[in-house]
Amino acid sequence: MSINKRLLHYVKTMYLYVAVVGLLGILTALCIITQATYIARIINGVFLLKQDLPQLQTALSILLGVLAIRAALVWVGDVTTNAVSCLVKSDLRNRLFTHLFKLGPLYTKGERSGEIVNTTADGIESLDAYFIQFFPQVASTMIIPTVVLIAVFRIDVLSGFILLVTWPILPFFMILIGIQANAMTKKRWQVLSLLSAHFLDVLQGLTTLKLFGRSAVQEETIRRVSERYGEVTMKVLRVAFLSSFVMEMGATLSTGIIAVEIGLRLLYNGIPFEPAFFILLLAPEFYLPLRSLGTQFHASMDSAASAERIFTILETPTQTGETERTARSNKPIAAAKIADMSIHNGLAFADVSYTYPSTDEKQTNKAALQGVSFTVLPGQKVAFVGASGAGKTTIASLLLRFMEPTQGEITVDSRPIAEVTAQAWRTMVAWQPQNPYVFNTTIAENIRMGRAGAALDEVIKAAQAADVHDFIQTLPHGYETIIGERGARLSGGQVQRLSLARAFLKDAPILLLDEATSTLDGESEEQVFRAIDAVMHDRMVLVIAHRLNTIRNADQIIVVQDGRIAAHGTHSSLLQSSPVYQGLVRAYEGTGVVA
Repeated sequence: MSINKRLLHYVKTMYLYVAVVGLLGILTALCIITQATYIARIINGVFLLKQDLPQLQTALSILLGVLAIRAALVWVGDVTTNAVSCLVKSDLRNRLFTHLFKLGPLYTKGERSGEIVNTTADGIESLDAYFIQFFPQVASTMIIPTVVLIAVFRIDVLSGFILLVTWPILPFFMILIGIQANAMTKKRWQVLSLLSAHFLDVLQGLTTLKLFGRSAVQEETIRRVSERYGEVTMKVLRVAFLSSFVMEMGATLSTGIIAVEIGLRLLYNGIPFEPAFFILLLAPEFYLPLRSLGTQFHASMDSAASAERIFTILETPTQTGETERTARSNKPIAAAKIADMSIHNGLAFADVSYTYPSTDEKQTNKAALQGVSFTVLPGQKVAFVGASGAGKTTIASLLLRFMEPTQGEITVDSRPIAEVTAQAWRTMVAWQPQNPYVFNTTIAENIRMGRAGAALDEVIKAAQAADVHDFIQTLPHGYETIIGERGARLSGGQVQRLSLARAFLKDAPILLLDEATSTLDGESEEQVFRAIDAVMHDRMVLVIAHRLNTIRNADQIIVVQDGRIAAHGTHSSLLQSSPVYQGLVRAYEGTGVVA
């Protein structure tokens, strides 16, 4: 049994919380001693001294006041721990989401969405058990027995010695059982995360499962995982019950030893009745915090298991390294300044290489890009072509600052873009991905993702440029229509046009199109590119595409092969000089003859 040091870090910064918990423990211990003192005095007065009610009135009033104070301390403790737990969970959730945003798509693509959702939701909520129950109980276990032991030693050394000797035995057994329980709880949390991740996968792929008749198979898989989760849970509960049994038995036997020792000494007049009864009242209170700690420890094991996953995410280093690089920069560009900066001399990749990190230590990493260099001038449309896996998407990810080059640098107007934060740089780039994501909100709000607070007439203008305005007008609520989760009420082409309107509204100096018109027919595609030419005539347009009609009129076509630039030029020049480009054209046309 141990306190999670990383979790405790969030408490260390809250000195008031630690002080309040400690003060509550001390006051509770004093109340316990005072309560036992006056109960022993009252019982001694009634049965041995034959005192009447008026003589005991003061003692009874003090006892009643102590009981009221003790109840108030419990209430203050509950309010304090709940408030702190809410603050810590909120702070931790914000840190987690902020770090996930910094990690970016490169990290989340390698994880299961359902598992991350389970961690950010139920995982953080499970921390209640730690801050509301376990940590305050640890403080009580450290403070209350110490104060009680001092009080007992002042009255009777022999009884104090017995308490001192028997107390460490209980934590020893709890630690032994807790090690096994902790391992089982981690396994239980992993199975729960697996169940959450698999269930989300099944929900997202429900259409495909129905189409191929695989629903029954997934039902069986979920049943097996659920049964496994139930089995692991029962194992955890069995260990928890065993631990509780050992703690209760140990505390009961220890209290019994004190009772026997006190009883024998009372029988032979070795100790007066009032101090003897006082010690008997304190003995259960002495062991009670430790017994409660055993219960709270098992309740907090879910917190420890989820915290381990939370901190695994938080301690995952970001691929951008933007903080370090920005700090090293001699002339950092202010975030506010770059948002208004226009590009005069163009964008350049200078000897850029990138190698994706490998999860297998024995595997030799292969560079996704090797020595890539090119320049894009304002007003130019540059197309990137190549086979799947050639490195086109890596170029886009580097430009979007989802990751940083392992070698070389990307510059704008001869200044490295690494001199600013990734968030500030992204204000310069409008991105239209191949599979754009739309949110379950109105069409207007989805377009306003490009520029928050844009007026409705600006939203409409962007929608008209993307050739989606006429469709929106046919909807029941126009631009205020809720489009459903992941754009369930829209076709693939409509989602792409909506995302393109978002990019137009952003009005950034750089427009990056990644197969942006793959779901559009030829006529719609030509109309969209005419709109791009009109809207982005003085901007830089970078196109990643396979369709020949998308790239034929580009100012420059860059052919990417195996992470390197195999050739570059116009469509006509590459047809004459580049065998790789000729092969791509033949594959597109399907005729085996270069047009």
